[in-house]
Amino acid sequence: MTDKKTPYFFALLPILVLIALLAYNVFLYGDNSLGGANQLALLFAAATATIVGIKFGAKWKTILDGISKSISNTTPSLIILLLIGSLSGTWLLSGIVPAMIYYGLQILSPEIFLFATAIITTIISLSTGSSWSTIATIGIALLGIGQALGMPTGLISGAIISGAYFGDKMSPLSDTTNLAPAMAGTDLFTHIRYMMYTTIPSFAITLIIFLVIGFTYTTIEEQDINGLLSAISNSFNISGWLFLVPILVIVLIIKKTPAIPALLAGTLLGGIFAIIFQPDVVISITSTASLTFSSAYIAVINAMGGEISITTENEMINNLLSTGGMYGMLNTVWLIICAMIFGGAMEATGLVRRVAEPIISYAQSTGSLIATTAGTCVFFNITASDQYLAIVVPGRMYADTYKEKGLAPENLSRTLEDAGTVTSVLVPWNTCGATQSAVLGVATFAYLPFCFFNLISPIMTIAYGYFGVRIKKLAQ
Repeated sequence: MTDKKTPYFFALLPILVLIALLAYNVFLYGDNSLGGANQLALLFAAATATIVGIKFGAKWKTILDGISKSISNTTPSLIILLLIGSLSGTWLLSGIVPAMIYYGLQILSPEIFLFATAIITTIISLSTGSSWSTIATIGIALLGIGQALGMPTGLISGAIISGAYFGDKMSPLSDTTNLAPAMAGTDLFTHIRYMMYTTIPSFAITLIIFLVIGFTYTTIEEQDINGLLSAISNSFNISGWLFLVPILVIVLIIKKTPAIPALLAGTLLGGIFAIIFQPDVVISITSTASLTFSSAYIAVINAMGGEISITTENEMINNLLSTGGMYGMLNTVWLIICAMIFGGAMEATGLVRRVAEPIISYAQSTGSLIATTAGTCVFFNITASDQYLAIVVPGRMYADTYKEKGLAPENLSRTLEDAGTVTSVLVPWNTCGATQSAVLGVATFAYLPFCFFNLISPIMTIAYGYFGVRIKKLAQ
């Protein structure tokens, strides 16, 4: 902490620098800003915080110790992220993810198209942990089907995005789902279980709305999806037995097994199932003549550690059947480390508390604190143009306040996701909004009114706060 009170402008300066750099990065790099530019922006902002802190009395060693402590707190999250990358690889290689897509596509019904669209994108996003890849692959197919049925593109896009972001938000494979508890100071599966209280009702309301709207449209004819199903079944041995692995992981989660061993078990079983159920895929990945111990080992290790892709006769499915393994998680790991450097510098210099003072003074009740947190998340989605910062900065700002008010950290992590993750796609200049608008070919403001899940979620979490519903207190 500084020895003298920092003027408010100087306390706010690192955040202003961060916002300016992030906005400029999005302008220059677009979707590639997460490839390093935003991480460096965090480091530059951390340097600004350090300079301001030292100017107003903070010690260099104190700041460095604060950064070290901040980074060390994320060690479990970093291990989990690497395991998630490896799990994604073996679940693709084993056919688990393709099986989820295969069976999910078959629930499509023209009479309840919007409802089915939200369900399908939910299934795929849950299995992959990525709303972006879901929207960019199956989302495009569903958009074409909906257009053939005569539905407005904005409405179809709303159903696609609602399901994709629900699945992304609830998936342990998602980077934002890992980032939020890391910022708040809780663990991954506690965070997911606690999110269910607000997220499931929000999605249930969304599905009801889509059902009501869907029955007001007359469908023309059922779109043939046999080509997609054929591409998957011709490349993988699709079997219900493949679901044993995700079921086991779910059981482990329910039994409150720590995240790291649960994900490791899922990863290793995915590799075993790949050898048992997908020998042809293993052979094709390694370009060998037959399945041997060496080829099986190479395929599984490559899937866990690096990039693999499965090629079918359908280009749309090909885009979905790829993964980066642990390697694909490195940008997110880098982002978290840089965010922790920024957060550690801001905390060690006392600038976070100084910035939050006037804001927190208005948040006397639990409801107003949660509403203020949600509003701050939306503010950063609009000004910083990045959903990660809409989670990181408010998470670091309010973590101590929640503890001081006797609130468990999962209240904060839930609010960060309910307001930060899901509203990013509603901002045209945010990386999420710009990407999804370009991928779907639909203007952000055209689909915004129909992204019911994304609009309801922040309202739901604020309502829970004001009415005291499912607000967990710290254990005494």
